[in-house]
Amino acid sequence: MAEAGYRRPGVEILPLSKETLQDRVYRQIASLILEGGIVPGEMVPVQSLADAFGVSAMPVREALRRLTAANALTVVSGRSIGIPRLSRAKLTDLRNVRIEIEALAGKWAAERIEDSELETLRSLLKALEKANASGDIKSYLRANYAFHFSIYRAAGSESILNIIENLWLQVSPYFNMLHDSGNYTKANEHHQSMFTALCAHDGEAVKIAIQADIDAAYDVLVDLVS
Repeated sequence: MAEAGYRRPGVEILPLSKETLQDRVYRQIASLILEGGIVPGEMVPVQSLADAFGVSAMPVREALRRLTAANALTVVSGRSIGIPRLSRAKLTDLRNVRIEIEALAGKWAAERIEDSELETLRSLLKALEKANASGDIKSYLRANYAFHFSIYRAAGSESILNIIENLWLQVSPYFNMLHDSGNYTKANEHHQSMFTALCAHDGEAVKIAIQADIDAAYDVLVDLVS
């Protein structure tokens, strides 16, 4: 009988093959980045990640190697990692690609989305409003990620979902910097527009709302990273 795996709230890591364990650790670290769990300028010791997942440093280092290759992380020192600096040119490039790819995924989602998925989005809208009202940045960023990717998964394309995830891995940590500008309030207006358009299965309106959301964040960040 296999021994029980390491547990932490919301996460279960079981004794698995080396390859599967590395993939599991990769997904956990990627989720941490996508949900804004690592702030630009923050140094994260490799050993602290290994301790959090209850594994040795080896699978963590392999996951970090993959994420570094994807420009999602950078090695700060031999034992710590952090978020790469985002230049104005890089931010603009990411914005230009996101505004096409994410809008396309939103349009596809409008054609395919089911009632159960709309109910999930409705709940996430409430979570976004609550987090913004209370000033809870971490909860807001987790709900923001869940909201957007619920839409993109509804598009029904694993290929486009993978592309969007790679883009978010590079830019989403910087969403931590948007709160003081009031962007979260503006973003929630765009989220409501996305939801309304999805309920009406209006692909063009979804595209417009997604593009407006991306542009609003870009307009704030482009001054902060310059």
